[in-house]
Amino acid sequence: MTEPDGKPFLYVVVCAAGIAADVGHLITAARQRGWEVGAFATPVALAGGFLDAAAVQALTGRAVRSAWRAPGDPRPFPPPDAVVVAPATFNTVNKWAAGLADTLAVATLCEAYGLGVPVAVLPCVSDALAAHPAYQDSLIRLRGMGVRFGEPYSGEAQAGGGRPEFGWERALDLLG
Repeated sequence: MTEPDGKPFLYVVVCAAGIAADVGHLITAARQRGWEVGAFATPVALAGGFLDAAAVQALTGRAVRSAWRAPGDPRPFPPPDAVVVAPATFNTVNKWAAGLADTLAVATLCEAYGLGVPVAVLPCVSDALAAHPAYQDSLIRLRGMGVRFGEPYSGEAQAGGGRPEFGWERALDLLG
């Protein structure tokens, strides 16, 4: 749902991968493209120190959500106009595809389908995990639901020791 200031609202779901520390790149790019942003983090991403919640809050003006709200509490974010999952881990992709909404982050992704909002995903999964049949089946199911996937990112070192860039802005491009 568009904000009162006319800006569309983007949910950013962050999973527990090392690259999550750089999610500020995505948030900054989204705001530059006219989005208001609210961030959700998986419990492990938040509690495990994979992202700096205070830095994300400074960029969005909103607290990072990871826990369910109490009955009767107001919704802290408006409904989304779109959702980005970056980085998306093996665990989250598989739980989402199976409809296992055991965390607020995954429940938010499950709900996005019912809301009919576009969802873009930047997977961050090792090559070994990506080869697992359950993951491949999950990708097929989610693509069948209209989910848009960016190129996979394994995070593995390249020749020379460097790591490839994580294409944060690609998620926004996928939303169109």
